[in-house]
Amino acid sequence: MANPLDTDVGSELFGSYEAELKLVQADLNQKLDQIPELSGEPRKAAVRQAERALEEANELLDSMRLEKQNIPANLKSKINQRFRNHESDVDAAKRKLKSLSEDRKALFGNRYQDNPASDDQLEQRQQLLSGTERLGRSSGRLRESHRIAMETEDIGRNTLADLGRQRETIENTRNTLLESEGYTDRSIKTLRGMARRMATNKIITIAIITVL
Repeated sequence: MANPLDTDVGSELFGSYEAELKLVQADLNQKLDQIPELSGEPRKAAVRQAERALEEANELLDSMRLEKQNIPANLKSKINQRFRNHESDVDAAKRKLKSLSEDRKALFGNRYQDNPASDDQLEQRQQLLSGTERLGRSSGRLRESHRIAMETEDIGRNTLADLGRQRETIENTRNTLLESEGYTDRSIKTLRGMARRMATNKIITIAIITVL
């Protein structure tokens, strides 16, 4: 069985997939334990449920396989071992489910007849149902991806709008600073003019006093 879930830094997403896989495996094993006790339609329904759980487990394994490539080097050995353990568990469940699915007499109960044509039709029907369920899950993922894309687009639009407003604010501030600079220049010129007039008046006053 797989090792207990670790919480090493750098493997959080892998651990999240692993925790979800453990729940799916527990559900799958429970269904596999129930199937031998059933026959006829209940058994077929249980087999289909187990097949769905097995497909979900394989999808989680695929996600874990991708994520473990991003695991830090110092954790790879431990992560790879945990992954192999889970992979082995899922393979064992797959073999057990295949064995249970091939028991036609248990599947059909007293109505079972050794009819290859009927077996082929049943297999085709099961494949069709399985394909339909996979398509449904894929459609759900596509809808979720589309929702996330739309939310991201909205965030992008809002961000651009905020940047536009910030740019306008910066430009207004710049214009205000330029106007203030103009006022300052004019004030300096006015003060210089006043200083020159005061100096001139002082010279005139001194000249008058000297003459007198």
